[in-house]
Amino acid sequence: MANIPILKMMTWIEETFVEGLILDKPSRKAVVMAVIKNSMADRYKDDLGELAAIGHYLGGVLSAKAKDALGIEWAVVEGLGSGCIVGEDGEIEQGAAVLYSEYPNAGFGKSFRQQNIERHNDVMGNVKVGSMNESLDILIGYKSDAFLCSHRDSITVNFPGAPRRDEMVVVVVITDSPRPNARIKDLRNKHV
Repeated sequence: MANIPILKMMTWIEETFVEGLILDKPSRKAVVMAVIKNSMADRYKDDLGELAAIGHYLGGVLSAKAKDALGIEWAVVEGLGSGCIVGEDGEIEQGAAVLYSEYPNAGFGKSFRQQNIERHNDVMGNVKVGSMNESLDILIGYKSDAFLCSHRDSITVNFPGAPRRDEMVVVVVITDSPRPNARIKDLRNKHV
């Protein structure tokens, strides 16, 4: 999509080495964020298809960057999360259009999942309208069962200087492990 209005991108990795005890291997989360122009800022429109197409593009691009940041194959990805902060001249439904439109046949979720999911599953997501430097809690769930307790987690993100009033910050998070030291026995899966 040559005309995608990406203004900036940021990638970072959180590594947890100690959570109650020293971990055998660090628990890692990769966060990739894109600041985009909101073409529908300050105007109401019934048809949000343009934002759905942007979401489809971003789901694939951001998830691939997150996987590459961790230096892992899709089979090793365990947790997934997504979110969107819409600038003040936008509306929450515009962020929802980026993340949730056209599911399950197209859109952000399909392009996010296309290479990395064992079975069809929803990606946890969170959308809100906010001002510049706003933070957002990104919910994380297991890649093939969003409600498996061992992988239910979150990470708080923000993009300094964004979103401006006519922008959106679109976020993808992937993990390579369950929640550090997950030990709720009746909900554990084979990976814990």
